[in-house]
Amino acid sequence: MFSKTRSLNYKVCVVGAAGGIGQPLSLLLKNNPLVTELNCFDVAPITPGVAADLSHINTPAKVKGFAGPDSMVEALEGCDVVVVPAGVPRKPGMTRDDLFNINAGIVAGIGAGVAKACPKAMLCIISNPVNSTVPILAETLKKEGCYDPKRLFGVTTLDITRANTFVAENQGFDVAKTNVTVIGGHAGTTILPLLSQVEGAKFSQEDTEKLTHRIMFGGDEVVQAKAGGGSATLSMAYAGAEFAIKLMRAMGGEKGITECTYVESTVTPARFFSSPVTLGPNGAEEIHGYGEISPAEQTLFDNMIGDLQAQIQKGVDFVNKK
Repeated sequence: MFSKTRSLNYKVCVVGAAGGIGQPLSLLLKNNPLVTELNCFDVAPITPGVAADLSHINTPAKVKGFAGPDSMVEALEGCDVVVVPAGVPRKPGMTRDDLFNINAGIVAGIGAGVAKACPKAMLCIISNPVNSTVPILAETLKKEGCYDPKRLFGVTTLDITRANTFVAENQGFDVAKTNVTVIGGHAGTTILPLLSQVEGAKFSQEDTEKLTHRIMFGGDEVVQAKAGGGSATLSMAYAGAEFAIKLMRAMGGEKGITECTYVESTVTPARFFSSPVTLGPNGAEEIHGYGEISPAEQTLFDNMIGDLQAQIQKGVDFVNKK
């Protein structure tokens, strides 16, 4: 799981800790021995109660709760890792793009707080739409003079966990040993699972088309199943914790940790792109390409790049026009 020969002690802040993703995410981080301090921040007044609840769990991490905008900088002070699920969740019929105007302002404010309190922290962004919120953070931190592209990650891990689950079910694989590369962005058709690269898999054309669509729109499946009661929260919390924990392991010196994540990149014409990234003490140590893809995948890739670039530009423009 992680190196037991090192003393790994990380101070982590969950921004949006009282929400549907934030609470189970905080629980998973409280349960991990790499986290020795866990700060839970949210604008919601119940946040100190969430922290008190978590503090009763018999694991070493010390938990503090911070409620209200005025306490954000204090919550972020000196943190090594900041995980950001803050924002309004999707509702039935709502696209990720519909979330933009509300969540963009929230994320920009978080960036300003990070610049003051923990400019060297690793930032793991879950807030949707990720394709735009990560560029918003980048531009905000640039204006504050503390942007390091190696330390800013859009968490696309949920796309991989869905792909692994659906492919393992389809092929009869051990899900724990299934690893599907998913590239692009983190919204609908910008999500591109590379099923042609899954070792040992034999997909019919129908399977390929159905699985690709299901992975791209897995979030809609959850929104519809919850019938107005919310979006993907538990699976997103799992994925967010999974990425943050692997990042902390890499920060501590563990070698060979490579995860798909949405970072500033020159792999494609898009300024930000999710592809395999080797993690290390300084964050994104090496950004990898995505290898050979099938003609069908190439078509999907060609079709999505323009949309992804437009969503990135929307985030950049939001900050620069303020």
